[in-house]
Amino acid sequence: MAISSSSEGEIIEHVVLFNIKDEVDQDPSKVNAMVNALNALNSLDSVVYLTAGPILRTRSLPPSFKFTHMLHARYLTRADLSQYSLCDEHMSVVNSFVRPNCDAILAVDWPVNLVGSTVPRPGSAMRFTFLKVEDENEKEKSLEGMEKIKESLGPFVQISYGENFSDRGKGFSVAALVVFPDIIELDAGEEYEDQMRSLIHKFKLSDDHIIAVDYVVPRLSPAPSLD
Repeated sequence: MAISSSSEGEIIEHVVLFNIKDEVDQDPSKVNAMVNALNALNSLDSVVYLTAGPILRTRSLPPSFKFTHMLHARYLTRADLSQYSLCDEHMSVVNSFVRPNCDAILAVDWPVNLVGSTVPRPGSAMRFTFLKVEDENEKEKSLEGMEKIKESLGPFVQISYGENFSDRGKGFSVAALVVFPDIIELDAGEEYEDQMRSLIHKFKLSDDHIIAVDYVVPRLSPAPSLD
């Protein structure tokens, strides 16, 4: 499904972090096969956008966590996400490539009224931040803080944030994603970084309550048939 919209409308963000087993990481052919199989899922009708690839760098991660790769996808509705999750093609990739090769998985999903293209341009640089905020009042305040960050930044970035509804988020309840045109702009985005750091400090979150990773959208070849 190839939809690119520049209007505002609700979509569902879906992010999965994977950790490749150490012994598998020594075999690039197995890693590439898994990544290619995940990227082939972007041809499914329920998917608006999907890419998978290596995490560029980890900026913050609880001591007990380790992740090497990620998948980022977008859907028009929660029903579309559910259809994707349960379909035979997705389950085949999970059973054949993900489970044999990964020893840790974390998934976060959230709805957002997205402004801008639903399909990020290849080469776009993204920073994903997940926070473990347990108190409901604090959770609401953190989302309000992210709205203020969104309002303060220029139109050259796309910001998505919301409350996680996945039961595979390991307690991470608030998600934020910022999309810059490229890695140079991401590295120069000191204003966003300072404001996010200030927000995290405000809620006194410890290191084991924060995940922050950077990712560059890969340029994909036409997806092979999943029939």
